[in-house]
Amino acid sequence: MSIKSEYQRWLDSGKLSDAELAELESIGGNEKEIESRFFAPLEFGTAGLRGILGAGLNRMNAHVVRWTTQAFANLIVSEGREAVDKGVAICYDCRHFSEEFAREAACVLAGNGINVRLFDAMRPTPELSFAIREYGCAAGINITASHNPKEYNGYKVYWSDGAQLPPHHADMVAHEMVKTDIFRGVISAPFDESVKSGRITMMGEETDKAFLAMVLCQSIQQDTVRRHADTFKLVYTPFHGTGYKLIPETLRRLGLNQVICVPEQMIPDGGFPTVKSPNPEEPEGFALAIELAKQNAVDVIIGSDPDADRVGVVVRSPKGEYTVLSGNQTGVLLLDYIIRARKAAGTLPSKAVAIKSIVTTEMARTVAEKQGVKVYDTFTGFKFMAELIGKLEKTTRERYLLAYEESFGYLTGDHARDKDAVTAAMLIAEMATWYRDQGMSLYDAMEALYRKYGHYGEETINITMTGLDGAKKMNSIMSKLRGDPPQSMGGIRVKAVRDYKVGERYGMLGGAGISKLDISGSNVLYFEMEDQTAFIVRPSGTEPKMKVYILTRGQTRAECHSKIEHYTFYAKMTFR
Repeated sequence: MSIKSEYQRWLDSGKLSDAELAELESIGGNEKEIESRFFAPLEFGTAGLRGILGAGLNRMNAHVVRWTTQAFANLIVSEGREAVDKGVAICYDCRHFSEEFAREAACVLAGNGINVRLFDAMRPTPELSFAIREYGCAAGINITASHNPKEYNGYKVYWSDGAQLPPHHADMVAHEMVKTDIFRGVISAPFDESVKSGRITMMGEETDKAFLAMVLCQSIQQDTVRRHADTFKLVYTPFHGTGYKLIPETLRRLGLNQVICVPEQMIPDGGFPTVKSPNPEEPEGFALAIELAKQNAVDVIIGSDPDADRVGVVVRSPKGEYTVLSGNQTGVLLLDYIIRARKAAGTLPSKAVAIKSIVTTEMARTVAEKQGVKVYDTFTGFKFMAELIGKLEKTTRERYLLAYEESFGYLTGDHARDKDAVTAAMLIAEMATWYRDQGMSLYDAMEALYRKYGHYGEETINITMTGLDGAKKMNSIMSKLRGDPPQSMGGIRVKAVRDYKVGERYGMLGGAGISKLDISGSNVLYFEMEDQTAFIVRPSGTEPKMKVYILTRGQTRAECHSKIEHYTFYAKMTFR
């Protein structure tokens, strides 16, 4: 069906609300906008869907949510009676239409005879993962677009282990969507009737209590926290998101009595009125928190993103300046702390391992291996980390201590299988008090790790490429790099190329041959440079962006910074 035919089909469907009909009619003469909304459906992958809110096939709206849920319901039904009875847990965040989309999903599942557990209000993503595992659900749905701008919403799908949907199941959902008509192929039941009949069960405070109990079980040195309960101050912001309730409560249960919350950002709001972007990676978002920290002489600020699966940390330097730690730095601090604290407590597993993504700093490997902890690499995305955690549980005696990636996502414990800002915030606060016991701040601690293990530097460059033209451009870039890899980048020779799509490493110097990589199947190119830098390129799986990662090391901080500047300039000139 052509783009114009699909556009007209929506107009003639009789299924649109008055507002949706008016929205689509208003773009009648705008060919570019029609193409943008109808050139293809939002792509369903292992991370589900994510897109701009609005009417149209390539937008997030109630019709797309119902259609996707019907396809997912077909998958659940195909798994048999047991899966239908175990049902699906549903969660949602603070974004515009999140609650409405969650209810629409629940109604479609109920209409297909599938039991549903729906949270009675917005909740953090890790609590959904926990609920799936706690109640033995067959699957889960989360209405969220994580840290994306306010114009976005999304639809994430989970399986029975509490991790994001496995690739083969995601393929089945995508196949079912192709077979199902978006307007005529959906079965839905009335919400109130489904609640009354028991097909939809509401989850609330009882699940919060169970989740928080498991979070607090991950504490290692709670006695240290209690020694500083009345003197250690911490500023927290949820950026208007779902962490507003449970993260402060967790910190108080940990034993901290001086948790200072940013009042303007404690109000849930999908418009995110006090920040340009609700992303803890963006330093500008912490402006209000930093001002509050200055007023209260606070050394540590913690901020969680809208669905509370990612967490950012701001620390104060000895000069009184506030700096946002990178996800790599926070992860290295946490990993080192967990290893050292568990050794001191006598709870370090005999075969302890850590898990990181291939684009995460190699400093994590150095810190872990120097202390006898093995490190595994996975592709970017916690679904891969969760898969590895499950595999290790079943096939080895290895126990993971921490799984993390550079984009501010951390996981520890067995209660969840996705990024968990609630537990991470608790451990960051605990770690800060542990260092205070030694007369150090987290800023001091990071500097000490650099002195001990060497200097590392990392940078992530996001190059936006929107719409159909952007998708074509990203494909063209990857094809060219793969087909004719550069011999050098900005005058620095390429030592080897790892093509993670096929799982092979190609030596580029001195006639070196081809070797197999441990993992394969992801559209990532990893260039090993002669100066100990990794230059990594991949299209984002959730945003219209080409992502470039620069991972380097050097004798000094200045050397690392110089290398990052060099490769950043090269990337921006090459992929503009």
